[in-house]
Amino acid sequence: MHTKYVIIGSGPTGLGAAYRLKELGVTDFVVLEKENRIGGLSKSFVDEKGFTWDVGGHVQFSHYKYFDDLMLKALGEDGWLRHQRESWVWIENRFVPYPFQNNIKYLTPETMWKCLEGIIHVYKNPTTQKPKNFREWILQTFGPGLAETFMFPYNFKVWAYPTEEMNAVWVGERVAVTDLGRVTKNILFDQDDFSWGPNSTFQFPKEGGTGGIWEAVGNLIGRDKIKLNATVKTVIGPEKTIVLADGETITYDHLLSTVPLDIFTRHVEGLDPAIVETAQGLKHSSTNVVGIGLKGKPKDSLKTMCWMYFPESNSPYYRVTVFSNYSPNNVPDSEQYWSLMTETSESSAKPVDREKLIEDTIKALIEDQLIESADDVVSTFHKAFDYGYPTPSVERDGILKQVLPALEPFGIKSRGRFGAWKYEVSNQDHSLMQGVEWANRVVNDVPELTLFFPDTANAMWGK
Repeated sequence: MHTKYVIIGSGPTGLGAAYRLKELGVTDFVVLEKENRIGGLSKSFVDEKGFTWDVGGHVQFSHYKYFDDLMLKALGEDGWLRHQRESWVWIENRFVPYPFQNNIKYLTPETMWKCLEGIIHVYKNPTTQKPKNFREWILQTFGPGLAETFMFPYNFKVWAYPTEEMNAVWVGERVAVTDLGRVTKNILFDQDDFSWGPNSTFQFPKEGGTGGIWEAVGNLIGRDKIKLNATVKTVIGPEKTIVLADGETITYDHLLSTVPLDIFTRHVEGLDPAIVETAQGLKHSSTNVVGIGLKGKPKDSLKTMCWMYFPESNSPYYRVTVFSNYSPNNVPDSEQYWSLMTETSESSAKPVDREKLIEDTIKALIEDQLIESADDVVSTFHKAFDYGYPTPSVERDGILKQVLPALEPFGIKSRGRFGAWKYEVSNQDHSLMQGVEWANRVVNDVPELTLFFPDTANAMWGK
């Protein structure tokens, strides 16, 4: 069978590509999905007790009008709930508003001074030297006090790799840099400072969790164009032929892969073995999502909170989302239940005992004063995703420069969160647009923006 455009994977990138092809009037395409449902890392799950869980704390905010328009078309105006972001850091037995560095007035005087002294040190000793890695960037940007108090321990918990193994290219808009005047004014005038960030407001589906969005996009594309339970065994590059696990073969003109790049290269016949070996140098971390369904209502301090960051070592998780605050339909009955969703990273540099993770999580939630008693827990959920975050490692960009072009002679482009491995453009909106821009390129020869110019894409804000 010959299909002109073949897409592997039905996450936001694959679905974005398919949707755009259909919009361009193309009908000769197919989406291959190895699982029995669509959505990739944007799927949602409902546990046995009726609690809904996402693959981590997805929130929706966008850099692209195209994405916004599609989201509206997918769920309709009434399908969304809109929220004001309220995020906090739990440290020293207290909540500090995010961004942490702007609100150090909440800390003990000793820790506050340690952080402030470090910021002053940065201002007194400016450097024009380009940081060699993320660790150096943190020290140059925040000083040693904030680095040791929050940035180093928190980032190790998130990324599961030491900061010196990561590059500083990805940071862009994702970390608020420090303004000495602003921080000092906040301390002297006892001012709160919550205003920074791209996602100060966000939206969330009323029903079905994040997965509900992508199910709806799948319907817009047409389910006949999405082949489920279709595992790709081999891509014979020189022959532009895909062999599925069940023996079916498909020839193509253009292939979009959203499979993790290190895995995908191992399945492409005709690729130089040295390129395959190079791709194996890409680093990633795994994500463990633990959902805790609770009876009753959250304590008053949590009633308007969205998510919280946890830099300290007593807890396995780095982030906790009050998931029932995103939509009352994330729990079986919002009058009787509420829910917390935690994320714990894992890698070879940061192993996790998955067998004990639920128990360790509940213990830490009590210590961190989010829940009062294990007796309130009515449901638990744990799912581990081996590919959770593409690590922006020091060697990443050098690897991508070799591997991505090596696929092009076979009509293959690798895009998406793990297809292109660029964390800085791997949100839902970025991922969808990588697929859309692939379609624009292969059909109309329009250059791609998001993957190759992340800073430009991230400066667009819905334009």
